[in-house]
Amino acid sequence: MATIRTIALVTAAPLLLAVAGLAHPHGLSRSTAADWTDLHIALLPVFPLLTVGLLVPLWRRPRLDLAGVATVVAWVCAFGYAAFYTGLDAVAGIGAGTAVEHVAETAALGPVKRPLYDTGEALGQAGVYALIAAIVATAVALLPRHGVRILPGTVVLLVAGWFFVDSHIFWPRGVWTMLGFALGFALLAWGTAGRSTPSR
Repeated sequence: MATIRTIALVTAAPLLLAVAGLAHPHGLSRSTAADWTDLHIALLPVFPLLTVGLLVPLWRRPRLDLAGVATVVAWVCAFGYAAFYTGLDAVAGIGAGTAVEHVAETAALGPVKRPLYDTGEALGQAGVYALIAAIVATAVALLPRHGVRILPGTVVLLVAGWFFVDSHIFWPRGVWTMLGFALGFALLAWGTAGRSTPSR
C-alpha cells in the first residue's frame, strides 16, 4: 500500500499537466489570449511539483559521502528547475497572454509576443536542463542504496527530460512527455521501494 501511495503522489503532477496539455491552446492569438493566460495562472503552482518525483526518494538526511553530495546537488537543481520554469510560465504564459489580450486591435502581435517568447524560452530551457541535472544527480544518490532497480525509471526520465526541452505541454508531444515523466517517476518509486542494496 505504501508503494501505491508513493506512486500516486509522484505521478499526480505530470498526469495533471498531461490533462492540461489537452486543453492548452496551440497558439496565442486575440481569441485564445484569455484562455492562455488563465491556464498558465492555474498551472503556475503545478509545474514545480514535477520535482516531487525526485524529492520523495531522496527524503532523508544526506550523509557525508558521494550519495549525500549527489542528494544535495539534486535538491539544488530541482530548485533551479522550479525557479526558472516558473519564469517561463510567468513571462511567455501570463505576461504574453495578458499583453495580447490588451493590445490595440490594429497592432501586429508578433512584436508584442516575440520578445516575451524569447525570454520565456531561455528561462524554460535553463529550468529543464536543471531538471535533467537533478535526474542524473538523483540516480547517483540512489544507486548505491538501491542498485540497478533505479535505472529503468532514470532512463525514462532522461528521455522525457530531453523532450521537455522544447515541448512544454502542447499536444501531442508535450502530453506524451508528461506521461513519460509519470511513468519514469512511477518506475523510480517502485525501484526504491522495499529492501535496499546493502551498503559496503
